Amino acid sequence: MVKNKGKLRICLAASAGGHISQLLKLAESWDDYETFCVTTTQVVRDKLSRFGEVYVVGECNREHPIRVVAVLMRCIRIVLRQRPDVVISTGAAAGCMLCFLGKMLGAKVVWIDSITNVERLSLSGRMVRYIADLFLVQWPELAGRYKRVEFVGTVV
Repeated sequence: MVKNKGKLRICLAASAGGHISQLLKLAESWDDYETFCVTTTQVVRDKLSRFGEVYVVGECNREHPIRVVAVLMRCIRIVLRQRPDVVISTGAAAGCMLCFLGKMLGAKVVWIDSITNVERLSLSGRMVRYIADLFLVQWPELAGRYKRVEFVGTVV
């Protein structure tokens, strides 16, 4: 993969459903950048194709460790091929993996925790918070409870 000089390459990572819906509400934020998407199911491929290449890595969670390993291997291949400068994610597991993998290659990480997390951060968010360059929550009360977490408004 050859990068365009001077143009940030952004990885947009979100699980299908509410995570992808919230991420897409921010679409105008990356209009002038080179982007590619990573998601968990084929169902949303068409929705994302206008933002560049779309990778489907599959669903996984901590209750299915073999699936987690399979998804991690797919994410490793994608990050090594695409070499993002920035990873933006709303979660969940695959987004978390991409944040860590991107960070290992020097990417900046932006995490937007789901609006459904009212009382505490998501599990993925709690892990990513330590490596995120910008960590946003959608409830002001959450920003007051955690270090390195900001509230700037809601997405939905």
